[in-house]
Amino acid sequence: MKIVLLLLLTLPTLAQIPYGNNAKVGKYYAVNRVKLYVEEYGAGKPLLLIHGNGGSLNDFSKTIPYFAKSRRVIAVDSRAHGKSVDPGDSLSFEMMADDFAALLTTMKVDSADVIGWSDGGINALLLALRHPRKVRRLVATGANITPDSTALVPSLWKQQQKAYTQNRDKVLTTAKEKNDWKVFVLDVLQPNIPFTALQAVRCPSLIVAGDRDVIVAQHTVAIFQHIPHAQLWILPDSGHATLIDHADEFNRKVDQFFKAR
Repeated sequence: MKIVLLLLLTLPTLAQIPYGNNAKVGKYYAVNRVKLYVEEYGAGKPLLLIHGNGGSLNDFSKTIPYFAKSRRVIAVDSRAHGKSVDPGDSLSFEMMADDFAALLTTMKVDSADVIGWSDGGINALLLALRHPRKVRRLVATGANITPDSTALVPSLWKQQQKAYTQNRDKVLTTAKEKNDWKVFVLDVLQPNIPFTALQAVRCPSLIVAGDRDVIVAQHTVAIFQHIPHAQLWILPDSGHATLIDHADEFNRKVDQFFKAR
């Protein structure tokens, strides 16, 4: 009994694994003139996780352990985010999508399933559009394809516009200030993807949002409607953080989607 208890006490728990800061598995990959920080967990069919604006791969702390039981989970900090190093002065979703394609190639991954949250969902859609052979199936939760009040709830859109107007002429002196600003402006001015462009997405797609998401419900439905053979899932009693606030349900549903033929 003592031996069993000792083993249980020494096994790493979810809280003990420093996702996003795990020196045991963390590694940098040089792609497209940036250095992307990546952590890998598990083994099996590859699964790429793409976080949202201002976040890091740590946002998937409730996703990684579930899928790592049976999958090769590739969790990455997007350029200009987390531990990834991006010296450039510009940022776009197209750049980021190209980064993920190059990363998979560098890691010798022909194609992967993809989960993208928020900005990561935008990246997942663009990855499927720009590099279709790299995406087997995709899940995009809380994604938008325009940066206006038809896509974002009015309160968030007005807040963004106010902050942009008040700070766009501010002189930025430190590297952190410049990086934070380009990350913020990304969501103010982008993405700009025509709905008709989504018709070129050929991989099976699951479009997800919460019923109280910061993305306007009609916008999410329109994304779903423009992707051939897509599926739509609106989580009841959920805000933007579907994969966190409803982690167990989200993981099971997404797992079923990936396993479907």
